[in-house]
This record gives sequence, C-alpha cells and structure tokens, in this order.
Amino acid sequence: MPALARVLAALSLTGALSACNTVVLKPAGDVAQQQGDLVVMSTVLMLIIIVPVMALTLFFAWKYRASNKNAEYKPDWDHSTQLELVIWAAPLLIVICLGALTWVSTHLLDPYRTIGRIDGKTPVRHDAKPLEVDVVALDWKWLFIYPEQGIATVNELVVPAGRPLDFKITASSVMNSFYVPAMAGQIYAMPGMQTRLNAVMNKTGDDFVGFSANYSGAGFSGMRFKTRSVTEAQFAQWADGVKAGAKNAGTLDDATYLQLEKPSENVPATYYAKVAPNLYGKILDMCVEPGKMCMSEMMAIDARGGLGKEGIRNVSMLAYDKHGREAAAEANANPDAAARRELAWVRALCDQKPGQAPDNIVKAPANQRSLTGAGLSAPQSIAFDKALEKPAHSLLISRN
Repeated sequence: MPALARVLAALSLTGALSACNTVVLKPAGDVAQQQGDLVVMSTVLMLIIIVPVMALTLFFAWKYRASNKNAEYKPDWDHSTQLELVIWAAPLLIVICLGALTWVSTHLLDPYRTIGRIDGKTPVRHDAKPLEVDVVALDWKWLFIYPEQGIATVNELVVPAGRPLDFKITASSVMNSFYVPAMAGQIYAMPGMQTRLNAVMNKTGDDFVGFSANYSGAGFSGMRFKTRSVTEAQFAQWADGVKAGAKNAGTLDDATYLQLEKPSENVPATYYAKVAPNLYGKILDMCVEPGKMCMSEMMAIDARGGLGKEGIRNVSMLAYDKHGREAAAEANANPDAAARRELAWVRALCDQKPGQAPDNIVKAPANQRSLTGAGLSAPQSIAFDKALEKPAHSLLISRN
C-alpha cells in the first residue's frame, strides 16, 4: 500500500505540468512556429530509434530474467549480420533525415534572411516595407528605437501584426541575448557588433514577454520587457501618441542616452518622442561620448597603415574603458583646436559615414518550399587581394 501511495502521489504532481507555458511550440509568429515545428519533427525522428530501444531493453530484461527457465540460453553467441544491419542502418537513416531537415531549415530560418511569408498560406508582398527596430541591450534594460517613426521606448516593444519586422541588435557593454519566444529565436547582442533578426507576428496581443537569455550581471533577472502585437492602425495610433508627447515622452539625445546607459534595475516602460539623428549608429560605433573617435574611423586608419606621429594625440579618443568612461568623457568633452583639426582630418580620410553599419541582410529565396531549399543561393566570398583594396568597414563576407 505505501508503494501504491507513492506512485499515486507522483502521478498527481504531473497535473502541475498543465500550467506550463508552451509558447515555444504554440507561438504567435511564423518564424517561431517554423522553429517549433522543427523541434517537433526532430524529436519524432529521434523517437523512432529511442522508443524501440527502450521497449526492447525492457523486453530483453523480462524475457531473459534468471527465473525464466524457458528462455533459450546461448553463452557462445556473439554476432549476427542481419541484426548488425538493422542496428546500424536505422540510426544512419535517421541521422541522414535529421541532417537534411536541419541543414535546409537552418538556412531558410537564417535570422539575417528576410522573411518570405507571413504564414504558411500568405507570402510577403513584393512591395511590403519591413518595420525597422534598432535594439540596444543596456545594463539592465532594453532600448528600442523606431527610425521610421522617430521615437524610442525602454522595456516595451510594440509591433504591428502581419508586417515583416527587421531588428538590428547591439549592446552597450556586455553580451546579452534578445529573445521573444512568441516571435522568433534568440539572437545575441554584443557591443561594437550588430546582429540581425527578421521575423513577423501573426497574432495580436499584449501578453507576450521578451527577455535576455544570457546572464549579464546583477540586474539580469529584471531584463524583461513587455511585447505588444497590435494592428497596423493601432500601431500608427500608438506611434503618433508617443511622438505627440503622450506618456511624458521626452527627447533621446546623446546626453540623455549616456545617462540612460548607466546601470539600473527593474526600469519601468519609458517613452521618447524624439531621437537624435543616427544615435543608434553612434552606439554601435562606440562614439556617443563627446570627442570620442568611432570604431569605423579607427579601422579606416588601420587600413591605411596608421597616421604616424600625427595620430599620437588621438589615443585619448580611442579609450573605451567602461569604468574610466566619465574621466575620458570629461577630458574629451571640450577638445582644443588642435584635437578638432586632427579629428576632422581623420574623418576626411574615411570614405564612410561614422556611425553607420554596413547592411548585411540576406534576401529570402524566391521559392518557399522548406524541404527542398529551392532558391537558396550558394555563399559568395570576396577575394583576399581585392579585400585589401576596400575600406576596413566593408571587409565582410557576402551572405547572398
């Protein structure tokens, strides 16, 4: 009786599983849905091997138990060609199927690749314009900049359903991971680097949650933000409201950003009615501080072999010590005439605009048959000798 009670108690605990959130398998976005389907298909393929193995393990343990005197006893048996073929052929076929499925799906669900469909029955219109959102992982909060609307939010992401979404993602200090399970998979956010994510939301709702999936310090547990999926009309109304100064929206300029960037925990949703031009580009290029040289300028200098003695004075502009930032910013806040001339000369040498990252997006294939990979073009690379002739900021491997 005690043993039966323990079994019943254990079974009763399984009822708690009914409260589990299955958003990964039942998301609101097509990209996340395809990823969930991939998980299910991969699991089913693996169970084709796992279930028979577990069943046969129990069967052999029962049939050849010590008390079964009727079981045939062959102490000298050690090999069967037919059995070896079954044991190795079946897993090999499963591995081949898994490899083909994941290889094609991985390429079609490349986060840098634009989406080709809204859902399984609705392709993206050829004239559809994605909504661009610039994402910055701060300590310990999320900043969302809407370039088209000229607004920004903190710890609240609002997107229109049924419209392609184009996220450009970076971080201010340490690495984080941008993750909205209902929309798409997680993408790392790294300082001085830009990652991309293309996705879409198919359902409206205001109960979706986004968070950081990579530990980043003391305030990590509070790096959660509310995600709202609304209709196009509701999104336009919301954006106009923020732009008009609703919800005490202020202006996000360089000075405001430097204050926002400082570590803080459990920050409530904040809105900005206006954003300084190219602020995201300067965040990515690590040159928001006054007098700070951009990374793209440093790379252009390096590509030309340096500036010799003339570049010695620029050392203070290159410093990016997070702990010594205030001292460096104060020292560079009011550069003298000589420093301004050198900085202007450096920027004159660069043929790119400081604070602008190259666009490394990948276009969606013309054919969306996910199990064939039709339309996937082979990766192209640049020749090494030609690469040396290009500016440092453009030395990227083409993803087309």
